[in-house]
Amino acid sequence: MKRTRLNKYMSGLTAGALVLGCTLATTGNADVTTISNCKQDYELCLDAWKDDRLAFLKSDVGYLNLAGLYWLKEGTNFFGGGADNDIVFPGKAESSIGTFTLSDGEVSLIVNPEVDVRHMDRPVNHLLVAGESVKDSIVVTHGDLAWTVINRDNRFAVRLRDFDSPVVKNFPPIEYYPVSATNRVSAKLHLYEKPRTIRVETVIEGLNYNPWSPGVVKFEIDGETFELEAYDAGGELFFVFGDQTSGRGSYPAGRFLYAKKPDANGVTELDFNTAHSPPCAYNEFATCPIASARNRIGTRITAGERYDPAHH
Repeated sequence: MKRTRLNKYMSGLTAGALVLGCTLATTGNADVTTISNCKQDYELCLDAWKDDRLAFLKSDVGYLNLAGLYWLKEGTNFFGGGADNDIVFPGKAESSIGTFTLSDGEVSLIVNPEVDVRHMDRPVNHLLVAGESVKDSIVVTHGDLAWTVINRDNRFAVRLRDFDSPVVKNFPPIEYYPVSATNRVSAKLHLYEKPRTIRVETVIEGLNYNPWSPGVVKFEIDGETFELEAYDAGGELFFVFGDQTSGRGSYPAGRFLYAKKPDANGVTELDFNTAHSPPCAYNEFATCPIASARNRIGTRITAGERYDPAHH
């Protein structure tokens, strides 16, 4: 059932982009990242980007329905809606659902008899849900609840979603800074001698994000030169950056920005109109990287998504 909803969402995302004559680039998890090719008025394509980003956030695979993040201990972890479990799900869950067992870098799920838990809409009672041999994310459902097991820096956690979350239903419109052509700047990628693994802190103390970085991009704003360290995101460059609006109009821990891979001359465009808050701006159950000291720049970038804690 949930797979069908996801397929419908992805079809709608593509159709909306094609109607406006622009391509909305996405990452592997369907997040809307850049406007890679706009054949019509730029602001129309930017509006489409905003609409589809909001649709993603509200979708089953978006960030607004996250309802829990539970770190697993080595060995057996009992879970369910009852307060006596190691992992306590929201009240709509059965009191005792089963166990997660973490052993030798693998996580297995065992479901108690007569509890309705499903994978691919088929009842399951035992399932390997994480480990080196598990190549794709395993989504398991229990009524309106769904969960996957994620691996972050060799630590495993159960990420819970609530498809009937009131957060999704009540989420207000996203506020953005005014659009300006000056917020789209040319940037030159300066490669490191060799790509390097970067240690980036996250919103969770002691948990790191370790992306590959090919180098830094240099660009100008109002005649002043700045640089940001780029992270490899498959077919794109990814930036986690802070500026002088951080905590004073935009999300305090920094914002996300994607850009196309550079051309043959090492040049790409940074479109700060598409700078957006990370998932942790919407709830406390994400594991977002935060802007490093070297990616906090000394100017105000009044572009992209604004942040008002009263609305989150």
